[in-house]
Amino acid sequence: MIQLYGHELSGNSYKVKLMLSLLGLDYEWVEVDLPRGAHKQPEFLALNSFGQVPVLVDGNIILADAQAILVYLARQYGTEGWLPQEPEPMSRIIRWLSTTAREIRFGPESARLYHLFKATDINLEQVNQKSEFILTQLNNHLAESEWLELGHPTIADVAVFPYVALANDGKISLEPYAHVQAWIERLKHLPGFIGMIGIEEPAGV
Repeated sequence: MIQLYGHELSGNSYKVKLMLSLLGLDYEWVEVDLPRGAHKQPEFLALNSFGQVPVLVDGNIILADAQAILVYLARQYGTEGWLPQEPEPMSRIIRWLSTTAREIRFGPESARLYHLFKATDINLEQVNQKSEFILTQLNNHLAESEWLELGHPTIADVAVFPYVALANDGKISLEPYAHVQAWIERLKHLPGFIGMIGIEEPAGV
């Protein structure tokens, strides 16, 4: 059975849980006690020497990094729609995976780290500026399409979703971004959607 090592408050762990659920896959959740430093212990470092969650174990395959895991799950267990093999549509998806690891990481995700986890090495003014930039870009993009690319849900949506939906944890209001809010609600109504702390499931899901 697939094992997923992560933490319940980790947006990156959650996006992998969400993808597993959207694909209808059974898995074992292994909680990694980050506050107690379990991710820095030899047992965990043997799985991921970077000392970061999430980590996915699928038989003899061990994968770290949430975006990389989404790619694996989409190609190994998903339909073509989640991550097409054709170069042009695939490149559109990969662009959003890069955006997740860059603009969103240094915007809404860092704001959440500052306010929720009391990270002291973050320049809040810069983080708020970066958050406004990427949320504006995202809102403008979603004004033209219901989904990030290809007209249907892909791993791009799953990758971008968590830290945008958790923006309030970082005291970033989504009120100015109506198209982003509508996209969040569409994603919440996908079959197999699950929430996490800070992201409620809609009634009936």
